[in-house]
Amino acid sequence: MSFEFIRKLPSPTEIKAEFPVPEKTAALKAERDKEIADVITGKSDKFLAIIGPCSADNEDAVLDYTLRLKKVQEKIKDKVIIIPRVYTNKPRTTGTGYKGMLHQPDPEKKPDLLAGLVAIRKMHIHAIQTSGMTCADEMLYPENYRYLSDLLSYVAVGARSVEDQQHRLTVSGMEVPAGMKNPTSGDLAVMLNSVVAAQGGHRFIYRSWEVETTGNELAHTILRGAVNKHGEAIPNYHYEDLRLLWEKYQEKNLKNPAVIVDTNHSNSNKQYDQQVRIAKEVLHSRQVDPELHTLVKGLMIESYIEPGNQKIGCDHIYGKSITDPCLGWEESERLLYTIAEMC
Repeated sequence: MSFEFIRKLPSPTEIKAEFPVPEKTAALKAERDKEIADVITGKSDKFLAIIGPCSADNEDAVLDYTLRLKKVQEKIKDKVIIIPRVYTNKPRTTGTGYKGMLHQPDPEKKPDLLAGLVAIRKMHIHAIQTSGMTCADEMLYPENYRYLSDLLSYVAVGARSVEDQQHRLTVSGMEVPAGMKNPTSGDLAVMLNSVVAAQGGHRFIYRSWEVETTGNELAHTILRGAVNKHGEAIPNYHYEDLRLLWEKYQEKNLKNPAVIVDTNHSNSNKQYDQQVRIAKEVLHSRQVDPELHTLVKGLMIESYIEPGNQKIGCDHIYGKSITDPCLGWEESERLLYTIAEMC
């Protein structure tokens, strides 16, 4: 009924020293950070495609996938910036099930968080080196952010974390864009308040230190749909939803109004194949309304090599999600080209 302290883990500084970022990779990250930030601030009219598996459970498949993205990126680079989703933590509503590579480097073996810290850092480094693209990850645990802070160019805060004070304050110390999702209730005020907090400076306790932050003006919103009291999905990607968010942004007078639309989760009711239709509708809304063209900066898409999902265990299919179902590669590739055509 109490904590069992298994072992003391290395600090982010120690892990970074043991597995440093190569100089060429660091230079690439600095270049990518600026390009992506310029989209959020409006200096660039390019569009963001944050795309990849629900959870990155296998490095070989992730690198295979990011290499495929690289080939598409080269063809659409004038209009679209692809940010691979390399999500190493998986939130679990009930606390059971696969929690991501950080917890289980091998999904079929017991948790090993030290091996997980090493595995996720190596995978992110290898993903950049393979694809030439820095990646996105979800900040499920604020105290773990600095294990990857020198590698990530985009951070997402999930629907169940966005109301947490420590998440908001940690984002205020980041130097990269951070998307704050609407909570599962769909409350836009909660989401926008999280952006207010993240854009402000704070003094607080972080990893046993008293720290001070200056605020992150690149913090913005993510619409991911909602769930009503009956457990039914309520989408919030339609034209009217985007217009309402635009108006709410004007009331708050926040820096760099921006939204990323998550095409899966409650927006698709986890019907992963609907992501293509949803993406096209969002892009159409952006085409017909100049203010929405300014507001909507990108799409978040769950995609992997094989469509759907599978259970952990026997008859494992390479490149198929072991968590939420994802679009397969062929549909994803076509969608990326469609996004470039509609931007």
